[in-house]
Amino acid sequence: MSKFMDWIDARFPATKMWEDHLSKYYAPKNFNFLYFFGSLALLVLVNQIVTGVWLTMSFTPSAEEAFASVEYIMRDVEYGWILRYMHSSGASAFFIVVYLHMFRGLLYGSYQKPRELVWLFGMLIYLALMAEAFMGYLLPWGQMSYWGAQVIISLFGAIPVIGGDLTQWIRGDYLISGITLNRFFALHVVALPIVILGLVVLHILALHEVGSNNPDGVDIKKKKDENGIPLDGIPFHPYYTVKDIVGVVVFLFVFCAVVFFFPEMGGYFLEKPNFEQANAFKTPEHIAPVWYFTPFYAILRAVPDKLMGVIAMGAAIAVLFVLPWLDRSPVRSMRYKGWISKVFLLVFCVSFVILGILGVQAPTPGRTLLSQVCTVLYFAYFLLMPFYTRLEKTKPVPERVTG
Repeated sequence: MSKFMDWIDARFPATKMWEDHLSKYYAPKNFNFLYFFGSLALLVLVNQIVTGVWLTMSFTPSAEEAFASVEYIMRDVEYGWILRYMHSSGASAFFIVVYLHMFRGLLYGSYQKPRELVWLFGMLIYLALMAEAFMGYLLPWGQMSYWGAQVIISLFGAIPVIGGDLTQWIRGDYLISGITLNRFFALHVVALPIVILGLVVLHILALHEVGSNNPDGVDIKKKKDENGIPLDGIPFHPYYTVKDIVGVVVFLFVFCAVVFFFPEMGGYFLEKPNFEQANAFKTPEHIAPVWYFTPFYAILRAVPDKLMGVIAMGAAIAVLFVLPWLDRSPVRSMRYKGWISKVFLLVFCVSFVILGILGVQAPTPGRTLLSQVCTVLYFAYFLLMPFYTRLEKTKPVPERVTG
């Protein structure tokens, strides 16, 4: 076996990659359960790719046959129902673990120097993931898929001068049709997964170049022994690969419970109108995107002017990219920041959840007002960050991790 590995290593850096990224990659020894979600995101990505490949074998990307082919997968393809539910539930699971992964970054300042590029690659993954989910959402060709895509694509029409042409270019037709479905299928199955996989590799490479952050926000590379090994670091393998198995097992228990008992999740994972074939002449009673887009949809609806609403929605995502340069705090972790930062983060998280809930529901004057308040609080977290992080009093950071 050693001779075989020597033959491989002479032609491909297999052992070097194993050591650089696993067995000799030293991670802080004080990781907590919030660090499970990065590996869980990889697990769900594999699930989406594998189940997606099998689903494409029986799916027909045409306006005439798409809906029927999904019904065929559910009823006649052997184990097709479980593949479909694993994929549809996996989409929601992907966003759940990604949102929790991002929350951990906000909590412990994982976007601060020298990890700005790690954060930027992560945000690009998030953006590509949103595009991937949007493209895939149209493919079942149900009522909510069709009309949700109609509403979202029509937003580009608010852009001055080029809006109309851009909207038609995205659809490939004057209305959403089989041409739109076919190009969304190509992007969902081929183009965007390649982009996401490439960004994931860059995200991991950038992370391992600067090292992982930890709940204390302490740089473990500053304290090393005589062999150059961080005093507060342990090899990622076997310690964290084994620990991650615990997180994977717990996640799979929950995920399997959803897939087998609650795949529709009360209409949030699979909307009821989507069990009816798309009909351009019949509008659903209430059109709303799937739950993981609803915070930004609520921001869009909170602004009366359509163009300004689109700008606000885009800004809500764009502001995440400049976060590393907004935080002026001398410490990384929320453990050592002042009470103002803690209050702002709490208000931001509550506002985001409320916006998500409001985005699912039909608008009323009261809900619109609440959306506007939450939108202001959402942007206040970022736009006021340079001031409150610089002015607040912080606690002294220990030289080594505290466990």
